[in-house]
Amino acid sequence: MVAVVSSSAVVLSVAVFVACAVEMVEALTIVFAVGHTRGWGAALRGAATALATLAALVALFGPALVRVPLGGLRLVVGALLLVFGLQWLRKAILRSSGLKARHDEDAVYAETVTELSGAPTGPPGDRVAFVVAFKGVFLEGLEVVITVLTLGVSAHRLTLAVASAAAAVVVVGVVGAVVSRQLSAVPENAMKLIVGVMLVSFGTFWTGEGLKVHWIGGDVMIVGLVATYLVVAWLLIAWIRQRASSVTGVAR
Repeated sequence: MVAVVSSSAVVLSVAVFVACAVEMVEALTIVFAVGHTRGWGAALRGAATALATLAALVALFGPALVRVPLGGLRLVVGALLLVFGLQWLRKAILRSSGLKARHDEDAVYAETVTELSGAPTGPPGDRVAFVVAFKGVFLEGLEVVITVLTLGVSAHRLTLAVASAAAAVVVVGVVGAVVSRQLSAVPENAMKLIVGVMLVSFGTFWTGEGLKVHWIGGDVMIVGLVATYLVVAWLLIAWIRQRASSVTGVAR
């Protein structure tokens, strides 16, 4: 029993940590671009306002999730995680196989700098910088909140999910402070593949739980699902690469 609880907790912690780290990388890239281009005052005010707004939303609506019947919650959340996770997994597979351009934080940084460079200086420019920083932190932070609440509440381990998210924030913040300008050194594409696999695995497990499926081994089945989806993703990437090489060879 201890091993079952332990393995489930580890998988949940890793899923939340990696998912939150991905969103943090994207949010910090935007904030750094705003700070270096338009000044740190507007960037930090925008980020702080976004965090305060998210905190208010969690305080208002977060507790309501705890009162939802667990069976119904797992079915709804499981279905949502399947849809959300399959989108992440699809993009990650296409990027890993070379059919889609890899997500590039340098490109995000450069695009944000270009957008801000054309903004007027002074108060109007500060407002533009504030909005860009607010938007980046709020949207990415909202995904973090949804991930933590859905995974944590559904697994009855909200405290663990919050702790994992906090650890991700600290780790990415430290990396951001060291890198200072952008976070392109973080292997975000690989992280997104892992997140996609984990979200689909949790989605499959909780959808089954909501439908009264009795999983062999209980929560340990999550580990089996993660391993299965990883193998399937790897086989798909290898197959797509081989197909692309064959098409290229025929074209030549």
